[in-house]
Amino acid sequence: MTEWATFASLATAGGTLVLALATFAAVRSGNRSARAAERSLLAAQRPLLVSSRPADPEQKIQFVDGTWLTVAGGGAALTLTGGVMHMAVSVRNVGTGLAVLQGWQLLPGLPAERSRPPLADFTSQIRDIYVAPGDSELWLGALSDPAADKFTTVAGAVEAGEDLTLSLLYGDFEGGQRVISQFVLRRTDGRWRSTSGRHFSVDQPGAR
Repeated sequence: MTEWATFASLATAGGTLVLALATFAAVRSGNRSARAAERSLLAAQRPLLVSSRPADPEQKIQFVDGTWLTVAGGGAALTLTGGVMHMAVSVRNVGTGLAVLQGWQLLPGLPAERSRPPLADFTSQIRDIYVAPGDSELWLGALSDPAADKFTTVAGAVEAGEDLTLSLLYGDFEGGQRVISQFVLRRTDGRWRSTSGRHFSVDQPGAR
């Protein structure tokens, strides 16, 4: 009787162990499937902004103060009117998700570092700007305080025709998957052109 009881106990313990292992394997498989599904969903919502193409249509936009700017495909417009620096750049979304612009930074010269610009240095967008997948749109920005150092620096570079680096902060329609894309603005033959450069992921590991 003792041997049968021991055998039964061992069999029960073995069955419990097998069941536990099977449950563990199923949970791990479920977690992997859930992560794969989440990555697929995020990939379908991921935006990526680059310079628009020269063949993209010309766009005209009005600022809240009534100023109008016209920007050709692959181009930019930077004008000083009535003590306000109005800026617009044509961008294209080559990603799979809606891009929602959140902030910007504009500095004279070319990018000096290969590191991500600090988020604290960005100016928040006053107007919501959305760029649909596969479509082009205008980024808008303005500097309205002539006494500010930022205004003086940018206005001086624009007047001198120097290169500028524009960094745009944006994310998907839920505000996640934030990316910072940098654009070099260069005046050629009297017109401002935009060239996209590096992209920095904010919320997840980047490509490098």
